[in-house]
Amino acid sequence: MTEDTSARWRGWRAAAEEALYGPQGFYRRPEGPAGHFRTSVHASALFAGAVARLLCRVDEALDRPAALDFVDLAAGRGELTTGVLAALPAEVAARVRAYAVEIAGRPEGLDRRIEWLSEPPKGVTGLLFANEWLDNVPVDVAEVDSAGVPRLVLVREDGTERLGEPLSGPEAAWLARWWPQEPDEGLRAEIGLPRDTAWASAVAAVDRGLAVAVDYAHTRDTRPPFGTLTGFREGRETAPVPDGSCDITAHVALDACAQAGATAATAAGALPGARLLTQRAALRALGLTGARPPLTLASTDPAAYVRALAGAGEAAELTATGGLGDFGWLVQSVGIPDSLEN
Repeated sequence: MTEDTSARWRGWRAAAEEALYGPQGFYRRPEGPAGHFRTSVHASALFAGAVARLLCRVDEALDRPAALDFVDLAAGRGELTTGVLAALPAEVAARVRAYAVEIAGRPEGLDRRIEWLSEPPKGVTGLLFANEWLDNVPVDVAEVDSAGVPRLVLVREDGTERLGEPLSGPEAAWLARWWPQEPDEGLRAEIGLPRDTAWASAVAAVDRGLAVAVDYAHTRDTRPPFGTLTGFREGRETAPVPDGSCDITAHVALDACAQAGATAATAAGALPGARLLTQRAALRALGLTGARPPLTLASTDPAAYVRALAGAGEAAELTATGGLGDFGWLVQSVGIPDSLEN
């Protein structure tokens, strides 16, 4: 008799790991993430242009090395890497070693300058950029029971949940430090320990340069009382069901990740510096303001005015309050000054 795997009760971390990255997982599907949700990369080429300017600042801070690394972590189908290479000045592009890191196979027709990897390279000198990666690092979920005790939430393949054992060990310690809960029944939290570990590993891959994580985020004083676990399918938010049919995501405790990344940089012998800021602030520091072009341009050069107006609209979307502009940026410098500081 074969096991009915759909009836298994597992923590959300194990269930989502298989649903997203297993042999039939969501992220192995041919349409890629862009077929189901829209990131800043897909919203406008201006985003890749801003990342290219950041890479140029890192290049300057590194005194223009002979080989400058750009690592696109969670690369989708290579859209950001392709856009960054296209936006770089020729002299910089000639020295760039571009790496796209993704679990899915290399897309057909991808620029041959881009090396496709399943794991980040080691010894990075340059910029490691992780756009909407950490929110898809699977995590377990805790829920407070009727006695006020946080318990592990178990889930079946069809999305049905029940409570498991009380939290203990490192998971309980992480929750107590980073997401302390009142003893009120039904309160939920995502246990971000695997994301801390993943980010620390990414930072440890950087010898000198900058590591940046961009994601839906919250900090200790703004944790949502019922968590943020959700799903996306074909551009719409949906219930999270760990059967491979939808994306499964949860916002990121970026402050906890920042601490883990700083610790990793220190252990590697670098002098680390980490800070959190909004995407709005980060992109404005990189020259994207969303300001409308002057009306006088409409009379002197109508075509240029239309182009500038379209660009202003795209920049406004990338920096919008209540939208993409509220994303968190975790900027971790390793051995160089913070390249986002004006």
